[in-house]
Amino acid sequence: MLYKFKSKVTSDIIMLEPNGRQILQIWGKFEEGAPAKGILLPEDMPAARAALEEAIATEEAHRAQAALQAQERGEPPPVFAGVSLRQRAAPILDMLQRSQKAQKEIVWGA
Repeated sequence: MLYKFKSKVTSDIIMLEPNGRQILQIWGKFEEGAPAKGILLPEDMPAARAALEEAIATEEAHRAQAALQAQERGEPPPVFAGVSLRQRAAPILDMLQRSQKAQKEIVWGA
């Protein structure tokens, strides 16, 4: 399953289901068993952006802490699988910024 995020002022963003779900969970817009579609209004975008930036900072702090702990134990630094949330969220953050500036909603669906 895929999630497609759309705005009238940006290109569509397509994400695999686990990644799209993660973004929606961070925004507080995901409910298990609910339809996989919704809308983010311009007035909700500052909070959504802040929540996403906080989640990125938290992930980066956890990664830095794990690297520090490995270094303290004399182990090689950990290798993290996959793409970081910062990398994955970059297009969504751009979509949020541009959509909020233009006062256009973001919609998504599966």
